[in-house]
Amino acid sequence: MIHVKEIQHQSELNEAHAIRREVFVIEQNCPEDIEWEYEDESHHFLAIVEGKPAGTARWRETANGIKLERFAVLQEYRNSGVGAAILKKVLQSVPRDGREIYLHAQITAKNFYLKHGFVPLGDEFIEADIVHVKMILS
Repeated sequence: MIHVKEIQHQSELNEAHAIRREVFVIEQNCPEDIEWEYEDESHHFLAIVEGKPAGTARWRETANGIKLERFAVLQEYRNSGVGAAILKKVLQSVPRDGREIYLHAQITAKNFYLKHGFVPLGDEFIEADIVHVKMILS
């Protein structure tokens, strides 16, 4: 069973950071300084599967709306519903006040977000040496 919760304690944030370090910094070779931007102003989430941390994400308010970001699922939990469970919980928590809800999807994750109601907006771009596309919740 997948349990997703909004992070309340530093120990949970440490687990989320360990997942992000594994997925983004080690696996995808993203620069560490980029990975830890905007931590204090973000709302963080942690997915637990059978008592073990499996995935994480966060959202924050920006000048452009509500940005969902840092979706990361450990390799052994991919394609098992963890990402969908995280996205559902994150979307339940964001303010629905008319602001745009958007994300910068890695191209490899574009179809995942399409399945969950996001649509691409604009051209592809490079972020942290990875091709992304802006997607908004329709």
